[in-house]
Amino acid sequence: MVHDGERVIDVHAKALRINLDKRRYGTFAEIGAGQEVVRWFFRVGGAAGTVAKSMSAYDMTVSDAIYGKAERYVCRPRLEAMLEHEHRLNLDRLVESRGDTTAFFAFADTVSARNYHGTNECHGWMGVRFQSRPHDRDSQIVIHVRMLDGENALQQEALGIVGVNLLYGAFYFDEDPELLIESLLDGLTTHRIAIDMIELSGIAFREVDNRLMSMKLVQLGLSGAAMFDPSGAVLQPSEVLYKKNVLVERGSFRPVCHVNMDMLRSARENFERDLALPASTGDVVELMELTMRNLREEGGEVDRTDFLARADMLAASGKTVLISDYFEYYRLAAYLSQYTNQRIAITMGASSLRDLFDEKYYAALEGGILESFGRLFKNELRLYIYPLLDQATGKLVTVDNLEVAPHLHKLYGYLVDSGSIKQLENVNRDYLHIFSRDALRKIRAGDASWESMVPPQVAEVIKTRRFLGYLPPKSPLLE
Repeated sequence: MVHDGERVIDVHAKALRINLDKRRYGTFAEIGAGQEVVRWFFRVGGAAGTVAKSMSAYDMTVSDAIYGKAERYVCRPRLEAMLEHEHRLNLDRLVESRGDTTAFFAFADTVSARNYHGTNECHGWMGVRFQSRPHDRDSQIVIHVRMLDGENALQQEALGIVGVNLLYGAFYFDEDPELLIESLLDGLTTHRIAIDMIELSGIAFREVDNRLMSMKLVQLGLSGAAMFDPSGAVLQPSEVLYKKNVLVERGSFRPVCHVNMDMLRSARENFERDLALPASTGDVVELMELTMRNLREEGGEVDRTDFLARADMLAASGKTVLISDYFEYYRLAAYLSQYTNQRIAITMGASSLRDLFDEKYYAALEGGILESFGRLFKNELRLYIYPLLDQATGKLVTVDNLEVAPHLHKLYGYLVDSGSIKQLENVNRDYLHIFSRDALRKIRAGDASWESMVPPQVAEVIKTRRFLGYLPPKSPLLE
């Protein structure tokens, strides 16, 4: 048995501990890559005390007859139907006979492992619905995995290990969700499995904020990015971005200011016009992106209170949030291109465009800035540039007068002339004087003028929840 301190990390030992735990009893339902998870429990011995039933409804007609019809078979609704059906059967059939001593569970997965020709997307949904103790209300964990091994047999092996890790985490780490997440890749590496979505729900996780769990995935390298909507619900990127045009704005959002919202509005109007899309068709997904580099403090740690404040401000603005570990824009573009075959656009301020042409950021690339730009613009990606008001001179910095290194003039000119870099003209010039750093300073100083720098709903969230070091304005009577 292998331990990390007091923690079991060996998959054989994990499966055996579960089998020897007399409280745990449930069903395994697996579709798409063999019964890879339950196999571990049969292999280590003692499975009769754990496995009530093991099944795999591979045939679509049979699967539909059991779980109901589905448009797709590797999707979250199918997984949820499997968990609901199997867990309900256990409770209906077994509570009366052994409910006082048993915590029931249902484990399910529906996956698409590598096919014979290697042409399919290798991914899957996996989850467990369980009782933490006898007669407890249900709790649930759902994850989405991407299999990165090049061989079907290796993908199946990795799925089996992740499934055992998931069950072990649910049963023994439910009071420490972060440790639960860390343990999911015990016995594996991020070169074999990526986990790009996790959602914990139910009584055992009633205090859990899944936005923090999403960030943890990225922080640990289990996923390059994670996504959640304005309500805080975790999203699976491939389902949100599938066949959609994507518009991204990267920022610190400390706080979310009028200028951030105006930049996105202006860029979307231009993007839809360039794509010849009718306004508000829903064919453009807007993402407000926070990078891990932006979230980390000098010591490399993430201030969770600060992160949640920014997430809540973006939620108040009605925006979907993307957390990514892709500081380089070409890596962000490559990530998004995995999930959509439509157009991708990024909007940024002129100062960020200037940084984009700073060659120090590409020292690690053999081809330097040319390689970076080749990757960034290869799928007709477009940059929409918001003007910068130079506070020292009062002049506007735009695509037309941005200064880049002399030897990059021709490269810059080519990208502008080809339409890869476009200036935003339809901007609200009343917002150009607003900078988030100034708003943050005023918030912390008790200077009420910051309220005119942010949308009303954002101001309300900041004041109500005392975000960003907010100090109420001083009363003249107290001075």
